[in-house]
Amino acid sequence: MYCPKCGRENPDDARICSGCNSELPAVGTAPKKVNVKTSKLAILSLVLAILALLAVPLAIGMPARFVLPAVLILVVSAVTVGTVSLIQIGLSGARLVGRGFAVIGIAIAVVFVSVIFLPPLFIRPRMVAYRMKCGTNLYRIDKAMYWYANEYDSQFPRAGGRESVWQPKINDWRAEDRAAAFGLRSDGAGGAASISSSFYLLVKYEQVRPETFVCHHDKGTSEFTPANYGVRDKELIDLWDFGPEPWKHCSYTYHNPYGPYALSVSNLPGMAVAADRSPWIDSPAARARDFAEFDPNELAPLKAQKHGNSPTHHNDGQNVLFVDSHVTFETRAYCGINDDNIYTFWPDANPTQAEKRRGKPPVLDSQPAGRVDSLLVHDPPMTDRK
Repeated sequence: MYCPKCGRENPDDARICSGCNSELPAVGTAPKKVNVKTSKLAILSLVLAILALLAVPLAIGMPARFVLPAVLILVVSAVTVGTVSLIQIGLSGARLVGRGFAVIGIAIAVVFVSVIFLPPLFIRPRMVAYRMKCGTNLYRIDKAMYWYANEYDSQFPRAGGRESVWQPKINDWRAEDRAAAFGLRSDGAGGAASISSSFYLLVKYEQVRPETFVCHHDKGTSEFTPANYGVRDKELIDLWDFGPEPWKHCSYTYHNPYGPYALSVSNLPGMAVAADRSPWIDSPAARARDFAEFDPNELAPLKAQKHGNSPTHHNDGQNVLFVDSHVTFETRAYCGINDDNIYTFWPDANPTQAEKRRGKPPVLDSQPAGRVDSLLVHDPPMTDRK
């Protein structure tokens, strides 16, 4: 016998429904037929979950700021509608069915969120931790640079001689003296020095550990260990650079010290001294970017603006050390004095504001155009790695 109230089947001789405890009609009385329907909300939940799955491939190429909110709305709606339908089915007394549609819809939505949205929640803190570690490295470098400047007439580290030019590789990183290391003439002039060899002066004279010059986000870069290059009879203080391939062991750019605008402790506080790798110079991780795709205009697409950021931190920005010793994570490369771009140089001594923000990408003989023009560079990998 079926209960006319809840639809549950009971024994023929039962007088009280085992489901809803209501009184059953006497035997021989025809029970009212229960009208069973499929829950429309349960079906809707499944449809919304499927739409969320389809939205991702269909939205390829569209800006993430439009796609992600739409997908999130579909997912939340699928879970909400599915939950409501399950409650209604449970209270319907078997008049509503479709529990499977709702369960599948909710399950798809939950799995989708777990796969698409949750990983960034774990990855992001790790990225922030790497940024903080990188910023700490620059802070330690800054302290050592000031110790160095205190001993060398307030000048920040500058390898080579008084006329040395910038080259990615010095003459002999294992040399017995400075002249042989940088190819200097007998009067101390001439020669060539790398950006990394200026940093290495802090290892040599201020006992900074080589690991301080490595950012863990800078792919292809590792801590310098002389033994890896077969050098076991010398200490770090006996050497002049981070090995024969210094670009593999130094993650940071430095304001070009080989020219008339090298920095010292007396420069303006807002001048950038060092930062993460430049996007315009080859690195162990990647080739230099196409400068034509960079647009610092505030109305330009976000991707074009971020194209000028360091590749070290996924284009999000760069850690920058300034003359006044503060280190910050800048979300744009035009963070120098008067929005000067720290990775480019001015086209002339009197640039427009737009030219300061954009500038020109550096090559080996590039120099800042003035005393407030920051030009942070790193050593590009050489194809000849003898």
